[in-house]
Amino acid sequence: MSKKRVLSGIQPTHDSFHLGNYLGALKQWVEFQKDSDAFYCVVDLHALTVETDPKLLEKRTLLSVAQLLAIGLDPKQCTLFIQSHVPAHNQLAWVLECITGFGEAGRMTQFKDKSQKGGTDRTNVGLFTYPILQAADILLYQADFVPVGEDQRQHIELTRDLGQRFNNKYHEVFTIPAPQIIKSLAKINDLQDPNAKMSKSASSMAGVIELLDSSDAIIKKFKSSVTDAGKEIKFDEQGKPGISNLLTIASALSGKTIKDLENEYAGKGYGDFKVQVAEIAVEVINPIRIRTQELMADKAALLQLLKDGADKANQVASKTLADVYTALGLIKNG
Repeated sequence: MSKKRVLSGIQPTHDSFHLGNYLGALKQWVEFQKDSDAFYCVVDLHALTVETDPKLLEKRTLLSVAQLLAIGLDPKQCTLFIQSHVPAHNQLAWVLECITGFGEAGRMTQFKDKSQKGGTDRTNVGLFTYPILQAADILLYQADFVPVGEDQRQHIELTRDLGQRFNNKYHEVFTIPAPQIIKSLAKINDLQDPNAKMSKSASSMAGVIELLDSSDAIIKKFKSSVTDAGKEIKFDEQGKPGISNLLTIASALSGKTIKDLENEYAGKGYGDFKVQVAEIAVEVINPIRIRTQELMADKAALLQLLKDGADKANQVASKTLADVYTALGLIKNG
């Protein structure tokens, strides 16, 4: 029985992924590659919806690839590539745009939220068509399932609708993907605001643990993390959100249960507890940072790896696009 195909992507919008990215999705990517025909993509074209310095985008794209490799993605087990290295993404996106209703695209939550904040006059068309390019990303590779967070469910439903619409109207070309809503290994919150999700859009990075942070930076951030009234190290999300967040992080990184950790730290002070959670985080993150630096030091090897990945991705994508063009009646070249 052939392996099910999985497709997922991540934007290179920051220098470093953070602990929430790692425990929320990326660690699962490593597991998916073992049992699935996994295609993983750094979606640099999607990053263009936000104005970015070209040199910074180039740097962040390579850093994203290096971090994915450092956390355990294996090019022998998965296909890892950069979105812009496969021209069929844009070509299929145009076809899908031509069967997408204007109102349908306008109802996408992310577009509505961002355009309301910035005003429609200052919102670029790329943000409006973003979910359609995302649908092309998925449908190109005939993915059986797409691991996403709950916030992406609406985009996967659009992808399914567009794939089915094309299949019904022209010819059955696309596999219709099933959403696989990732149950995060842990809900990781900001160390300075333990009621808010850890995010790069936070007003301060003091509460965000990055995978490329130095050991000293990680320890400093944990030491200054917000805790709660009282002295007991106990999981209580409502009454003790700060301590609960630290227990969650320690559990997710060490593999120990929250209950075991509560027993282990019973009678200890908050200061000692924060330092020990920091040490657990350093033990996991240090090797990722060091391996990322090693990979970035050999840019030629990294680019060759990406070329190999793009070659594999192009083989699949070009076959899908050819079938789409034939179904549409577009005349083959040659």
